[in-house]
Amino acid sequence: MPRSPSAQQILDCALNLADNCGWEQLHLFEVANKLGVGLDAIAKHFRQKDDLVEAWFDRADLALLERGKGGDLTALNAEKRLEELLMAWLGALAPHRSVTGQMLLYKLEPGHFHLQVQGLLRVSRTVQWWREAAQRETLHLCRIAEESLLTGAYLRTFVHWLRHPTEEEADLRALLRRQLRCGPLILLLRR
Repeated sequence: MPRSPSAQQILDCALNLADNCGWEQLHLFEVANKLGVGLDAIAKHFRQKDDLVEAWFDRADLALLERGKGGDLTALNAEKRLEELLMAWLGALAPHRSVTGQMLLYKLEPGHFHLQVQGLLRVSRTVQWWREAAQRETLHLCRIAEESLLTGAYLRTFVHWLRHPTEEEADLRALLRRQLRCGPLILLLRR
């Protein structure tokens, strides 16, 4: 009797398989076969294929939060803390960048309205953790404005990162800095 794989092992196996076949072509029965288990072992951790996507982005969120523990961050200004944290988030996704983009396209398919709603909630959740890890203390209208502007910076940077896989990290950081220095956002970050 094979040992039941952990959620992390299932996710890693799925990502590695998807690197070869693509996210759309990945089937959960193939993941089970590769791990030498039945589909029930997969279902124990993931009710559907999209739960793997959520787990993948949860892993990136955890990398961001882990980076937030760095003692060196407290000495940095808000803009630099946000930069470091988002780079840690992107770094966690980097080993499977192409599959990450395919996952997003899968969520955006017209028939996947329920996944699109989950995607919006995911963006909101990641931006919330990003703000928290950066120790942002803005309140009320300033917090709402900051969240909205940070969401735009996050999405523009993430899409750029997906579309330019060969870009140097320094160039990506420069783009992110420009996003964080947009007129109204820089005023909020300097409060």
